[in-house]
Order: sequence, then structure tokens, then C-alpha cells
Amino acid sequence: MPKKRWILFVIFLMAMGCTSLEPLEVREKAYGTGVPKITQSFASPRIRAGNTWKVYLNASDPDGDMKAIFSVIEQPGIGRYPVSITRIREENRKEISGYLYLNIVTPQEMNFINLTLTVQVQDKAGHFSAPALFPLAIQSQYTQEPAPPGIFKEEDLGPIMIRLRTTDDDHMRRRF
Repeated sequence: MPKKRWILFVIFLMAMGCTSLEPLEVREKAYGTGVPKITQSFASPRIRAGNTWKVYLNASDPDGDMKAIFSVIEQPGIGRYPVSITRIREENRKEISGYLYLNIVTPQEMNFINLTLTVQVQDKAGHFSAPALFPLAIQSQYTQEPAPPGIFKEEDLGPIMIRLRTTDDDHMRRRF
């Protein structure tokens, strides 16, 4: 990444409250040393194109200062998409249970696509949870599996703000 773009990226992350120039020791003194943990997760490994994919999470933080969920998608032929950051509501900073969601665009555009979603939770001190990985196959005859009953709340944690592309989109974008 060119130097100017890197600097703008860091400034953007700072403005979003995702990073800080303060040393870790200072942030830990203010917010604690506990690291957030994704305790349970589930997402159907298959979905029909045109549907909304739900990614369920249970997470906790011993210091009660979780602040954001980071989502990244990697897709063969496309690469890695920019990160999507979902803020955690104040009342959920100690524990969350619910789902993130990703809208899969129209059926004909996204048929026969495979991708992997990586999700991590960050706290105010800057600690990240271990990543949770979710493979996904998109095909018109697939049906999304429901989450196991009684484990996750049906609470909307927010969208995964990534617009998926096809390799045809990428090819057309480079052509013009």
C-alpha cells in the first residue's frame, strides 16, 4: 500500500476508535488486561443466492469493554475484501449473543461462489479475540441451516458491510 494511502488508513482507523497511538500498557491500565473471547459460533456452511446469511456469536469479555466486531471475507479469484467493523452496543460490552448478517446479492450473480468469513471481537484496550472462521458455499438449490436451538439469542448485532463480487465483476472492472 502506498505510504499516503497507509497514513489515511491509520487516520481512518483512529477516527473510528479502532486503534490508538497510546501504548498497550496505558490502554490496559484504563480498560483492563482481559481479552475478549468468542465462546460459541455458528453459521450455515451453505446458502441460497439472494438470501441473507446469519452468523451467530456468543462472546464475552472479563473487563466488560468489548467495542467492535471485525469481519473479513476472503474469496478465491477475488482475494480479501476490506474489513467490515460492527460496533457493539453499550449494553452488550460484557456479553453478546446474537447474529451478524450478510446480504447475498441476486441469485444469478452469486451462484457457485465459495468464500470464508473471519470474525474477531476487539475490546477498548485493543485486544482481539481468537478468530472464528466460517466457510460458505453459495448455490441456488442450497437452504440455510438454522442455528442450534437454545444456544444463541435471535438478536441482530448488525450487518457485515461487505458487497460481494463475482470474478466477472472483477474482470469487467479491470477492463474499463
